[in-house]
Formats: sequence, C-alpha cells, structure tokens
Amino acid sequence: MEKNTNSPLISLETDLKIFSETIKEVSLEILEEGVSKFPIFVAHQHLANIGELLLAKDEFATEWNIHASTIEEFVEKGVIQKEKQEFFELNYKDPKKFMCVFVIVPEGANFVFFPYH
Repeated sequence: MEKNTNSPLISLETDLKIFSETIKEVSLEILEEGVSKFPIFVAHQHLANIGELLLAKDEFATEWNIHASTIEEFVEKGVIQKEKQEFFELNYKDPKKFMCVFVIVPEGANFVFFPYH
C-alpha cells in the first residue's frame, strides 16, 4: 500500500509554522484585551462561517485560511455544546505556549493544540 504523502495536515503544519508569530500575537491580544481566555483559530481550505479572517491563503500563497475566534463564539454557534464547554476549558492548553486550532477538512473537523515556534 502506497503511503499518502499529500495529507492536508502536512501543509497545515507548514502554514502554522509560517504564521506562528502572527497567531501568537493575536492570541495574546485576545487574552490581554479580555475578549476571551480561550482563543481558537480555525484552519480551513474552502469556506468557514466562524471567526474573523486573519490570514488568507490567496494573499500569502499558502494552502490554509486562518480565522480567529473564541470559545464563546463556538458555543454561541453550537460547534461546542454548552454542556461540554467546561470540559473543553479544563482540557485547553496554555494559550501562551500553544495555539488551539479547529481544523476543518472534507472528512470532518477536530481541535488540535499546536506549539508556537
């Protein structure tokens, strides 16, 4: 069986490394301005109707769009159920060391914590 080297997650890791500093700055801004204690960044290649566009793939010649959001918006839009919010918050990693990324691919979506570089 041939190994799939075209995994979208490989290109996502590359893009997150490129944008690590920018994402960290936005995360710290969200924290310091009291917008949320739980910033979430949405990574997608097509369309996502959550968060504010932060980095457009067409503008930066990358493969992923990155939106900035918060747990509050995720709960409001029903992506995270209200009764699961506390569990999510308890498992959320230090936002000064890790970016919380909601990765949307055709097969589905999931949260990943990616360390800043």
